[in-house]
Amino acid sequence: MKKWSKQWTIRAGALALATACLGAGVALAAGGDENDPLVTLSYLEQTAIPQVVEEVEEHAAVRQRELEESFDSLIAQYRQESAGGGTSASYTLVTMTSGQTMSLEVGCEVLLRIGSATVNANTSPALIDLSTGGTVESGTSLTRNHLYMATIADRTLTATAGDVKLLVRGGYAIS
Repeated sequence: MKKWSKQWTIRAGALALATACLGAGVALAAGGDENDPLVTLSYLEQTAIPQVVEEVEEHAAVRQRELEESFDSLIAQYRQESAGGGTSASYTLVTMTSGQTMSLEVGCEVLLRIGSATVNANTSPALIDLSTGGTVESGTSLTRNHLYMATIADRTLTATAGDVKLLVRGGYAIS
């Protein structure tokens, strides 16, 4: 007897669940049709779409300002590098006066054209003389028309003549 009542209870529960699911489906399907939609076309045209467009325009304007600031920063950096120091794929003519110092970044190449300059470094070698394949020690004067390269950080050149002209390729700063 118990077996029969247990099966009957399970069947009644399944029937109740099926009826509830069917009722929910009918209620959802009856919520809107072409003549009576859940969201009206006028709501979309007058409220929802204008709000979305306004948010997109605000985000686009913010992003445009960010990009303009970034672009202006890059232009200022380029102008600063071109004016007194920086990096370049081609040689730049740099003029120095007596006592001015040029700090060289690793990989910077220097060719002395006019005047005289000495190299300063805390370790040896100070520079590599690419023209001879040798090295140059700290305190040594550069030879005109020789190409030098800084292969270690913290290398500086000091102008010892009134008018010094160098061809420079790579990162540098003058002080």
